[in-house]
Amino acid sequence: MERVERGKSQNATAVGIVTIGAALVAWLVTIDRMRGMDMGPGTDLGSFGWYLGVWVTMTAAMMLPSALPMLLLVRRTAPEPLSTWFSAAGYLAAWTVYGLAAYGLYRLLAAVADGVLAWDRAGRWAAGAAIAAAGAYQLTPLKNACLRHCRSPLGFLLHRRRDGAAGAAELGARHGLYCIGCCAGLMLVLFAVGVMSVFWMAVIAAVIFTEKVLPGGTRISQPLAVALLGLGLWIAVAPESVPHLMP
Repeated sequence: MERVERGKSQNATAVGIVTIGAALVAWLVTIDRMRGMDMGPGTDLGSFGWYLGVWVTMTAAMMLPSALPMLLLVRRTAPEPLSTWFSAAGYLAAWTVYGLAAYGLYRLLAAVADGVLAWDRAGRWAAGAAIAAAGAYQLTPLKNACLRHCRSPLGFLLHRRRDGAAGAAELGARHGLYCIGCCAGLMLVLFAVGVMSVFWMAVIAAVIFTEKVLPGGTRISQPLAVALLGLGLWIAVAPESVPHLMP
């Protein structure tokens, strides 16, 4: 029994090291690829292939640390050693779909808005409204339900788990959908202030990790909502005074 427990502990340590290491590598790759690309709100997302590559590495950098508790639970409850990594792949696949939907919406708006959302026209008001909407979303029942799931996924894992690679990937993807429900507003903020900004990426990633992982993370939801409403108004009224914003 002692040997089994020691083996589980070593496996959990290995999962933690690999996950954090992968996130660190993703941060380094993202920083290198985004060098010189930050043009603030309304930054062009580039070609589909380039955007897809950046989005996958960016979400791996931002989201893998906060997904670590779920991956550790998968490792402890799944009989197959590789289930953890299939779950991680499914999790990132869910976020990739979110990113593709965001890219499609961006291209649609660019086609139909005819420059109305340019920063020197209605851009700052649109960015401010998007951030304020993200603040309001922080207070919704959907946000709270998804956050509770992300912080305590054990019951979900035990009831939804299926054996095999496909079952593990599906489990990760389902968890990713909850994570999207939890973090969609915060990712909208990232698009509004400049999706190619490493500074804002780090800020949003820190907020997500605090909400989903750290003790007392649920208590920041309401103060964060107020802060986002204030930031949205600040950007709409005086964007040139917002630190690290490049209008």
